[in-house]
Amino acid sequence: MRFSPEPRISCNDRGMTPTEVSSTTTALPFAEHLERWKGLIYPGSNAQKHFQPHNGSLIAELPSCARSDVEEAFALARSAQLIWAKRPLRERTALVRRFHDLILDHDSVLLDVVQTETGKSRASAFDEVADIALNSRYYANSARRHLAPRRRQGALPFVTSAKEYYCPKGVVGMITPWNYPLTLPITDALPALLAGNAIVLKPDAQAPFSALAAISLLVDAGLPKDLFQVVLGDGPLVGGAIIDNADFVMFTGSTATGKIVAEACGRRLIGFAAELGGKNPMIVLDDAPLDRALQGALAASFSNAGQLCVSIERLYVQDTIYDTFVPAFREAVNNIKLGTALDFSYDMGCLISQEQLDKVVGHVQDAVAHGATVLAGGSARPDIAPFAFEPTLLENVTEAMALCRGETFGPVVSLYRFSTDDEAVALANDTRYGLNASVWGSRKRAQAVAKRIEAGSVNVNEGFTASWASTDAPMGGFKESGVGRRHGREGIVKFTNPQAVATQRWMNIAPLPGMSSGTFASTMVKGLKLLKFLPGRD
Repeated sequence: MRFSPEPRISCNDRGMTPTEVSSTTTALPFAEHLERWKGLIYPGSNAQKHFQPHNGSLIAELPSCARSDVEEAFALARSAQLIWAKRPLRERTALVRRFHDLILDHDSVLLDVVQTETGKSRASAFDEVADIALNSRYYANSARRHLAPRRRQGALPFVTSAKEYYCPKGVVGMITPWNYPLTLPITDALPALLAGNAIVLKPDAQAPFSALAAISLLVDAGLPKDLFQVVLGDGPLVGGAIIDNADFVMFTGSTATGKIVAEACGRRLIGFAAELGGKNPMIVLDDAPLDRALQGALAASFSNAGQLCVSIERLYVQDTIYDTFVPAFREAVNNIKLGTALDFSYDMGCLISQEQLDKVVGHVQDAVAHGATVLAGGSARPDIAPFAFEPTLLENVTEAMALCRGETFGPVVSLYRFSTDDEAVALANDTRYGLNASVWGSRKRAQAVAKRIEAGSVNVNEGFTASWASTDAPMGGFKESGVGRRHGREGIVKFTNPQAVATQRWMNIAPLPGMSSGTFASTMVKGLKLLKFLPGRD
């Protein structure tokens, strides 16, 4: 069963009746799966209601865990992990390959779930399905290469051999946000599982169903019982319990919360990785392919209604093309279609919650009050959905405005002029964040600018998809945008404890019988001088 299609609504079309919001349960396209998904959650003593953001109707009630529930979930995961770690890697990779196929076979249900609990467009929901497929294929094919023991250079040539092994951390605690509720829990869990770990996951309370739907497919692919625990409940309570019991923590969320997580992990001396906030810049040079840059700016700025850590919020256009590019961009933004139906009939959905809407409205109103000019959008659209907001372009943004440096995390982009490449680089880098950036121009010139940007990923002639989808390349933040990396070798090795095993043959690293310590030292000095010519090992 599907919701009936809704009309395509232009940002300039305001002649609609406001959506009525209720707390009743509407017909869900995935209702037949709900009971099974609920069974994947560690049972708690309380219940919490979960609503649809695009109409306010009830999806379901799910159990809410206490601290003792989280501790019991960790105990089950630890027991399962000891068995899982002994299974050959080929069995683990085979499971992930089966999961890859199941994700693609069940894409329609997954898209319905993501849209229902987030309000995003179907195109943005499909990004999540595609991302899981890319990551599962990549790690299933590359895990053996990344985790294979590596020969290392021993202390003394010929008599010392050394190998590096990768031991699983144990139980990985994961805390994930609401904006990408399908891909973020799963694409980090896959390398952790392949490395031999168990998982205890706390998905965001606003969007837990997507992760549950995907985990049910992992179970269908052969995931052992108890290896992947899901706990729901109060963020500080359940999240704190995860940090207190995990052997490694993977966190995705705001920079402010990331600092709290880092401090808590530091007290326990456990490792953690975190992808945090961003105030990402796009630079359009005067030799850029303008039609492509225009489409790229739309996608990079308004995918998932701007609720994306790597989305563009600052757009710098060279002054020689500014008066050509900006009017065309403004027209394109005004033609973005808003909607809430579970289909591909529109371009952008709504925001996740009243809290997020209030933040976006507050940023725009504050900017206008301090002199910013609204070129497009700028208003909430309750006629479309309770938390819908128009894609918005602002000019004349200054330091007096909260959104100048603060992350809006919504469909709002500030436009700026620049004259030279050096000025563009300086403006792009003038932020405490450094997650993603985009540079448009002729290839060599844009690449030269890109290498000067202080960001963990920089896309040349793309917004964010090229770097995000390059699963063999590391993805993460500079400065206050994160610690550690996901994707690539770093994305799986971080879930292991590297162990060095060195074997000494024939003689000890010590004076030979009858040799004085002084003679041994002088002999070693001569040997060390020769060793500088020994080639290193990657």
